[in-house]
Parts: sequence; structure tokens; C-alpha cells
Amino acid sequence: MIARLKGIVDGVGSDWAVIDVGGVGYLVFCSSRTLGRLPRAGEAVALHVETHVREDHIHLYGFLEAAERDWFRLLLTVQGVGGKVALNLLSALSPDEIASAIAAGDRTALSRAQGVGAKLAARLASELKDKAVSFQTVPLGPVGQAALSGGAAGAAISALVNLGYRRLEAEDAIRQALAEAGEGTSTASLVRAGLRSLGRERAL
Repeated sequence: MIARLKGIVDGVGSDWAVIDVGGVGYLVFCSSRTLGRLPRAGEAVALHVETHVREDHIHLYGFLEAAERDWFRLLLTVQGVGGKVALNLLSALSPDEIASAIAAGDRTALSRAQGVGAKLAARLASELKDKAVSFQTVPLGPVGQAALSGGAAGAAISALVNLGYRRLEAEDAIRQALAEAGEGTSTASLVRAGLRSLGRERAL
């Protein structure tokens, strides 16, 4: 079983890359996130690899980050998720965004991935909820997910989403606002603080 490839980028396609290792070209399927971060053709690269052996083929899936590979493995444990759908999820969302979406039960965010409909998104959120936190590399911070589920915080998040922000970035902004201002802050104050945070982030 191949667990790691270290070689030269020989070519890149829509969902694959060829890695030349000692004169042998390995076809590796990758998420668009990984493909977008690969060095140029002719340059060196090292990939974490997941090898799938079937009766009619051997597929290699490559990842620049171990976290992405780990999420790929976990996603495959859900019925209806094959290698292609798992890569689509990792193309649409980062590993931490997947963890946050599953922890929050955000089916809309999960459905952004091609091939993930409402039923599969619900299954992902249900079956992986208990595992999502342990796979999240960015901690939730002093304000937990429960504090964001209702009241002023929930209303503030909905307001930011209605203004066009993604739910995950809205949650992060309101989480930061709650950490700074404390619970009991009004919805209007949280929205203003959240907008300031989002404005700073987008200006960077």
C-alpha cells in the first residue's frame, strides 16, 4: 500500500495530478484545494496518499495536509460517500469548515459540494457529529457551539447570513463578538461587532 509520494509534479488535470517518482508517473486524484496549492510542473512535492484497491482498479488519492487525508477517510465511512464525493466535499470546504458545518448541523454548507444533496448532507451531519470536534484543528474557543444556537447570537448570525455572508464565517464573527463582549449582549450590538470583524478580515 502506498502511503506517501515524494517526487516531481509532471502534470495536473481537473481532478488529478501525475507525480514522477524516480521515472515512474503516479496518477493521483486530488481535491481542487490540493491541486490549487501544488507547485508548478517540474517542481518537487510530497503528498500523503490513500490507496484504494478494487478488483478492477487501484486508485491513489493525494493530499498536501494530513488533516485532509484524515477527513477523506472519515467521510468514506458514511453510506453514499465514495472517493469522488469525498473529494468534492474537500474541494468545497476546508477540513475545519467541514468539521464546523457538521458540528453545527449546517446541511446547507455541506450541500455546496457537488453530488451532496439534502439527504446525504443530513446523513453526514447526523453520523459524524460526535466525531467532528476531535477532527477540528482550529478550536472553537471560549464560546461553544451551544451559545450560538439561539437568542441574540442566533439572531445575529441569521442577520449576517441574510446580508450575504456564509454561515460559517458569520458564526466565527459572532463567536468572536461574544468572547469580547460577553453573553447578554444585544443582537444589534453583536451584528455591529460581527460586521466590524468581517470587515477587518476581508480587508486583510
